[in-house]
Amino acid sequence: MSETLAFDRLKAARDLLLDTRGNLDQAVKNFVWPDVGPVFNWGIDWFDRIARGNAGLALVIVEEDGSRTTRTFDEMATRSDQLGWWLRSQGVERGDAVMLMLGNQAELWESMMALIKIGAIILPTTVAMSGDDLRSRIERGAVKHVIAGSADLYKFDALDVEFSRIRVGPGGGDWADFSEAFFAPAKPLPHPQNGSADPMMHYFTSGTTSQPKLVEHTHTSYPVGHLSTMYWLGMRPGDVHYNISSPGWAKHAWSCFFTPWLAESTVFVYNYGRFDATRMMEMLRAERVTSLCAPPTVWRMLIQADLSGGPGSLTQTISAGEPLNPEVIDQVRTHWGLTLRDGFGQTETTAMVANPPDQPTKDGSMGRPLPGTKVVLIDPVTGEETDGEGEICLDLRQSPPNVMTGYIGDPARTAKTMGDGYFHTGDIATRDEDGFLIYVGRTDDVFKSSDYKISPFELESVLIEHPAVVEAAIVPASDHIRLAVPKAYVSLAAGFEPTAETAEAILVYARGHLLPFQRVRRIEFFELPKTISGKIRRAELRQREERIAAGGEECREWRDDDFHAIKQNVAGG
Repeated sequence: MSETLAFDRLKAARDLLLDTRGNLDQAVKNFVWPDVGPVFNWGIDWFDRIARGNAGLALVIVEEDGSRTTRTFDEMATRSDQLGWWLRSQGVERGDAVMLMLGNQAELWESMMALIKIGAIILPTTVAMSGDDLRSRIERGAVKHVIAGSADLYKFDALDVEFSRIRVGPGGGDWADFSEAFFAPAKPLPHPQNGSADPMMHYFTSGTTSQPKLVEHTHTSYPVGHLSTMYWLGMRPGDVHYNISSPGWAKHAWSCFFTPWLAESTVFVYNYGRFDATRMMEMLRAERVTSLCAPPTVWRMLIQADLSGGPGSLTQTISAGEPLNPEVIDQVRTHWGLTLRDGFGQTETTAMVANPPDQPTKDGSMGRPLPGTKVVLIDPVTGEETDGEGEICLDLRQSPPNVMTGYIGDPARTAKTMGDGYFHTGDIATRDEDGFLIYVGRTDDVFKSSDYKISPFELESVLIEHPAVVEAAIVPASDHIRLAVPKAYVSLAAGFEPTAETAEAILVYARGHLLPFQRVRRIEFFELPKTISGKIRRAELRQREERIAAGGEECREWRDDDFHAIKQNVAGG
C-alpha cells in the first residue's frame, strides 16, 4: 500500500467522525477503522503530510512567568527531522527502546515525533520516578537509550545499567547534548519501513492494585486507535485543547499528542508549580482555549473556586482519569452552562465509552460505546455476555486496532486479560435501557456488607457533595455483626478541621442521602495514598484496615454509634 493511500484512508475515517459529530448513532453505524496497510509510520505518513508548510500552531506552552514557547506544525515537522537524523548518529536504531523522561517542554514533543519517525520504541516516564522504580523500568523495558532533563540526570548516576545518555539542558559528563541536533540543515527523514504492527510505545500502568504492568502499543493501536478519543473529546481543526496530565502517563499521549494532531488542533500547556484555580481560568481565557480535559480532582478544586467569570472560549469540558461524580457535573453546568463529559478507557486501549459532544447525557453515566468499539458486559461468574451488571469488556473478534498487543514479559496476564476473545478491563458497570453505562467500581473494590453489594463509587459520589469533603475513598472495615461495613477515608476541604463535629456532620449527611444498607458507618480523616499518577490506592487502604482489625495498627476514626444524634435514628440500620 502506498503512503498516500494510507494517508487518504486515515483522513477519510477522521473526516467521517468530524462530520458525524453530534450524531453518535450515525457515527457508530458508518465508521470503519481505516486499513493503513502493513507498513505505516504515523509521523511520516500522517503528521508530515498535514504539517509541512502549515504555519498553524501545533504547540503552545506558557510558563507561570508568562513566557511562551510555540511550535508551528511546519516547525515541528522540521525539528523532528533534525532530531531524528541526530539520534540516528547517536546510535538510536529502529526497534530500540528509548526512555523519555521530560516534563511539559517542547523537547518532549519533538523527541516523541522524532522517535516515531525513525521507528524507535518510546518508553515515556514521569520525572517523579527515581531509585529502584527507575532501575526496574529500565531493566523491564530493555531500555537502550535515555533522554532526560538536566535536573534529573543525578537519578541515573547510581544505576549500573548500560544505556546511552542524552541530556536536555545544561550539563556535562558523558551525556550527549540534545541541542546539537539543531545545528545541522534540515532534510526529511526517510521512511523506516516499519510495520504497522511493530511496537511503537511501551507504557507502564499506574499500578493502583498491583505492580505496574508494561503495555505494548504499535504504530497503529495508538495513532490510528485514537480516532475514538478524538470523537469523544470533540476536537476539530483549529481548536485549542488543554489537557491537564503529566508526561509519562498514557493520558498525556492520548490528549496532548495523538488526538489533537489527528484533528489538526493546537496543543496548549500551562506549566504551573502550584495549582491556582483563578490563575488557570485567567490563562484559559487569555489563550482562547476551546476544550479543557482534567481529572475529577482538578474539577473539584475548580468548582470550589470562583467560576463566575465564565468559561471564556471554552465550548467543551471533559473529565478523565477516574469516574466523575454527578455533583461536579451539576456545578459546572450551573456556573458555565456547559456539560462536563465523562469517558472511559485504559492505558491498554484508547477511549472505549464516552459522552461525545452535542449528544444527550445522563449525569452519573460514563456514556455509550464509541465508534469502532464493540463494548459488552460479561458476567464475572458465568463468563457470558449479560444485559445486567457485568465487567466492561471489548469484543476482539473483529480485531479492533485500538488495543494493546499485550503485556511485555507476562504472557499469563496477557492471556487472562484478552485470551478468550474479549479484552477485560477489570471495571464493573451496568447498562440502562438507553444504552448508557453506569460505573460501579473495580472488580477488586466492590464488597459485601450484610450480604448487600457495596459500590464504593456510589458512596463516594454522595460524600463529596458535602462541602467539607474534597476527596473520599470507601473501603470495607471489619465488623463482628455485618462482617464488613463501609468506612470512609476523607480528605478535607480548606477551612474544615478533623474534629468529631466534622465527622458527625459528614456521617449525618451521608445517612440522609444513602439507602440504609449503604450507610457509611465509620470515617477517618486521612491523607489518601495515591499512585505516582494521582489515582487513589484503595488496595493500600484495604490492607490498612486488615492491619487495624488484627491489632497491628491504630487509627483515629469515628463511628456512627459514637454520636447521640445518629444513635437516636437507627431505624432500618
